[in-house]
Amino acid sequence: MRKLLVAFAVMGGLALAINLTSDGADDKPVAIKEVMKTCMAKGGLCTKVASGKATDEEKKKLVALFEDLHKNKPPKGDAESWNKFTSALVDAAKAAAEGKDGAADALKKAANCMGCHGAHKGKK
Repeated sequence: MRKLLVAFAVMGGLALAINLTSDGADDKPVAIKEVMKTCMAKGGLCTKVASGKATDEEKKKLVALFEDLHKNKPPKGDAESWNKFTSALVDAAKAAAEGKDGAADALKKAANCMGCHGAHKGKK
């Protein structure tokens, strides 16, 4: 019975991972809150990729989630600023995923929490 429960838990986790990284054109982007929780929280994907400790799959997931973040509308502030912040994250994540020189530093710089939150969340 335990093996069956573990199997279902693993299958559910895989289904969630596939859903989070789905790139279907009609799909709603992953919510901002979910991207923040997965990527930007302490020890999240962004930190892992920037430190060089991420797997290729984790790098792809970071890029996909940042692309979804970019597709969302900003909760506050103007769209031009949102596009600037989120495009920088997408570009830096792609460069890091490709292993380009200086990409880790660019990703750390683009992941400027207070800059984005000050403009789009109302927190400073």
